[in-house]
Amino acid sequence: MPYRLLADLVLIAHFAFILFAIFGGLLVLYRFKVIWLHVPALLWGASIVGLGGICPLTPLENTLRNMAGQQAYSGSFLEHYLLLLIYPPGLTREVQILLAAALIVLNILIYAAVVWRYGKQKRTDKRY
Repeated sequence: MPYRLLADLVLIAHFAFILFAIFGGLLVLYRFKVIWLHVPALLWGASIVGLGGICPLTPLENTLRNMAGQQAYSGSFLEHYLLLLIYPPGLTREVQILLAAALIVLNILIYAAVVWRYGKQKRTDKRY
């Protein structure tokens, strides 16, 4: 039972990390210091997707599931849990690269808003 609980916690942490890598730039709009966590997460997530790698949390979860007597899955976390939701059937290497690029572009746009917001705030602060 404790191994299953640990595997489930790894699953939740993995999913939370993916959401943070995708949307964490929005948190930077409200808490600028989050940038020091988000940029490495963004780069890691984009590199794993773009290079077709497997996140180390996937084998950890599989190991814990095996130790709990459950069946592990093959492939990556995304392929197993989110494939139909995020990736269309017949996913190609080119599509994976486009998804990584979209992740980067989305966050470039968010960070442009961050720069604009904090630049505007500094200009306003200098007036007083």
